[in-house]
Amino acid sequence: MATEGSSAPAATPAAPSAAPTTPANTANPPATATAPAGTPQLTPAQLKAKAKAEKQARRAQAKEVKAAAAAAAPQPAPPGPDAKGGKGKGKQDAAQAGGTQPRTGTGPNLAHRPSMSGRRPSILVVEKDMRSSIPECFSHIPMAKRIPISQANKDVHPAVLVVGQQMATFAIKDSISRLGATLLAFRKVIEAYETPKGNSLSRHFVPHVLNPQIEYLTECRPMCFSMGNAIRLLKAKVNSFDIDTPEDEAKEGLLEMIDLFMNERITLAEFVISKNAAKQIYDGDIVLTYGRHRLVEKTFLKAKENGVDFAVSIIDDPYDRGGQELSKSLKEAGIPVYYSPNLGGLRHNVRRATNILLGAEAVFANGSVHAAAGTADVAVAATNTGKKVTALCETINFDRERVSVDALTYNEIDPEQHSSDGFRLLFDTTRDQYIAGVITEFESGTGNSPAQAILALLRKQEDPTIN
Repeated sequence: MATEGSSAPAATPAAPSAAPTTPANTANPPATATAPAGTPQLTPAQLKAKAKAEKQARRAQAKEVKAAAAAAAPQPAPPGPDAKGGKGKGKQDAAQAGGTQPRTGTGPNLAHRPSMSGRRPSILVVEKDMRSSIPECFSHIPMAKRIPISQANKDVHPAVLVVGQQMATFAIKDSISRLGATLLAFRKVIEAYETPKGNSLSRHFVPHVLNPQIEYLTECRPMCFSMGNAIRLLKAKVNSFDIDTPEDEAKEGLLEMIDLFMNERITLAEFVISKNAAKQIYDGDIVLTYGRHRLVEKTFLKAKENGVDFAVSIIDDPYDRGGQELSKSLKEAGIPVYYSPNLGGLRHNVRRATNILLGAEAVFANGSVHAAAGTADVAVAATNTGKKVTALCETINFDRERVSVDALTYNEIDPEQHSSDGFRLLFDTTRDQYIAGVITEFESGTGNSPAQAILALLRKQEDPTIN
């Protein structure tokens, strides 16, 4: 038995160099019983630290596996009336109801959410670019688009968010309606504004509060001429305040300016223009107009109120169909109406008319009129027939800095009418030689001024002492 006695002492000195006990070490003790020659001996404290580190690593690995399994697991479908709570039944119902299925890849963000319609969602949803069908040579022309509220700047006021959505969807279309809605929204922005400590309203309000509102509205739809003019006046008013002006006093001054502006440049301007234009309608006249414009409609109703006996010939925009609403409004007022659904009968309608009134969205510095697409066709045909063409426009829509000779410089693409075959512009430009005069709210006789004289008219409006 000498062999047994010699083996026991040999195993005893090798014990201190053995690795910490693990399932692998326990299963194969001969491999760890003796340390290789030259291996440094670990102290009990080092062995304890090593075991603790391995334990923490195993826990972290277990958590990662558990999280990955939870992310990849399909969402159970809501129990239906036939569900009994069985596991196999629940999985089958979830598959039939189009429950969440993980996509091939890494990360939990690749899984789809359940479809509300019960259909399995597509693997990849790509939003169509609305401008992809527009040729490169027309890429400079802007187009209205609906900006999701979630993508708007956090500083945009809720009232401005609503106005932007209405503009993008053309719930409010003409320039003056957009101007009024914008000013009312800015009024709420001013009322809710509080100057941060260490700042003044005259230095902080425009760059940090007003500009984010303007940028959002411009992204929804390109800014019209009246909005641009009004915003410049509003910014000038803010900059006129002294740095020491109390916040309440400055805010009150801005609110008063907005109220006065809306009363004078919108409400009163509407009244004066319709009054002056109605004086140019006489008994027996057949007045031709295009589409539906707010100022033209008020002019017809004012002339009827004055007791003038006349008829109206309407050539409608085939896309907008505003002439149909104008026709109903005039018939209710007792005014005879001739209605044409498009420009097909343009020559006949122009020859029959004795007077032509057209609404304008803006007037450029060179006298060109910016109006709804189709207005230029009516004005050119009327001038070639020897008929007088008069445009109606508020002075807030005058642009004293820019000129235009075509419809491709300042325009918009109709978001509803564009495809790979073509697109439609919302406006056109009528050269000044086809416009006999522009009726504005500025009282100069009948308010009828040459289209080329808008700069002189604006200077005289700002300084009545100019002759």
